[in-house]
Amino acid sequence: MSEQSLDQKTHSDPRQVRRVAVASSFGTGIELYDFLIFGLASGLVFPKLFFPQSDPLTGVLLSFLTFGVGFVPRPLGGLVFGHFGDRVSRRLMLVICLVATGICTVGMGLLPTYQTVGPLAPVLLVVLRTLQGFFMGGEQSGAFLMVTEHAPAGSKAFFGAAATAGSPMGSLLGIIAFQITAAATGPAFTDWGWRIPFLASAVLVVIGVYIRVGLEESPVFRELKEEIPDTPKVPLGAVFAKAGPMLLAGILVNLGFNLFVFVIITFTNAYGTQVLRMDRNIFLMAGLFASLGQLIFCFIASRIADRVGLNKVMLGGAIFQVLWAFPYFLLLNTRAPAAVYVAMIVGMCGLAFIFGPMAAYYVSLFDPSHRYSGVALAYNVGAVLGGGLSSFVATALLRQFGSTTPISLYVMLGGVLSALGILISLRRVRQHFPMLPRD
Repeated sequence: MSEQSLDQKTHSDPRQVRRVAVASSFGTGIELYDFLIFGLASGLVFPKLFFPQSDPLTGVLLSFLTFGVGFVPRPLGGLVFGHFGDRVSRRLMLVICLVATGICTVGMGLLPTYQTVGPLAPVLLVVLRTLQGFFMGGEQSGAFLMVTEHAPAGSKAFFGAAATAGSPMGSLLGIIAFQITAAATGPAFTDWGWRIPFLASAVLVVIGVYIRVGLEESPVFRELKEEIPDTPKVPLGAVFAKAGPMLLAGILVNLGFNLFVFVIITFTNAYGTQVLRMDRNIFLMAGLFASLGQLIFCFIASRIADRVGLNKVMLGGAIFQVLWAFPYFLLLNTRAPAAVYVAMIVGMCGLAFIFGPMAAYYVSLFDPSHRYSGVALAYNVGAVLGGGLSSFVATALLRQFGSTTPISLYVMLGGVLSALGILISLRRVRQHFPMLPRD
């Protein structure tokens, strides 16, 4: 049996597929919950608590820089966990990543502020954020592999959407946690109430570990070890030797997508409250409905991809990003709550056509023997260059030009880069992605 045939012929029974889908969704949900609450805190709370000596916009800039720091170690974490995921166990790496990420998030909720320990406070925040990013490097890519390798041919995009849809689910949880905490603690939210969502991550991690420990190993991974024992000792070397163009394609797709997503879910909150002087609850509620919409559309887009192919659906999502870049900020700048809702909800739902089928897309790029390493590196480098920098770059552009026009052009560039990545991988994905039979 060849490596290429494993994805077509190997899958789990329906009950196990559903269990893996739930576990993958929950794990990636916790990851985005952790990222979302940090992103919200970066725009709403951290400038005053950890960077109080700066003017408001500079404080936001420093907070977003700290937010971006968490992306930097993700490729390294992806390489480490990708290597052992290809050589030892996909399932074990996912459990380790989940536990360690949760510990870092809880640690952030226990940090002293600048008023208590001075400059040590932002230093500790950066250290925990860096460690969190390292362990997150193996989480989402591993979840992509687990659920799609368990799923049958013809439904890989749909079941893979469980891993991607976990992200808007985590965003929903994060926004709800912030909303409830802010309402319950009132003026005390900026003093100690903000800590509650971070500490609550411990409960989610315990549930996630309980679900994941009972999962079976990926059937593709098991068959690979039995049928093709002579796999690369250094999977990363095989990625560069056999799949260099696909690595570039994977980086570009996630770079462009993350660029706009994090402008929506992190920068917009800070821009709306600090610059437009609007109530933060408007953006939190708009973000909640936008995440709910994306959750639903991830599955819709993925089911369509199983029918017509990944390339068409994801390319449509990239084109949408280019077209929505200017209307997005035009709607925000009206300062009308209804316009804010439309901008964010339409934006996140449209991007689901890139994100929903993304798990199946990444799995299609690399052969099983070096897949974890390839997916982890491509996905996380794209996340660093896109999501890690987007809020910082958007804030810097606003500070430099005093206008959202350069930010819209920046978002358009992201859509073009995603489309370029999809075009580079067009033939490989068409050959390796198993669609449902046409009626």
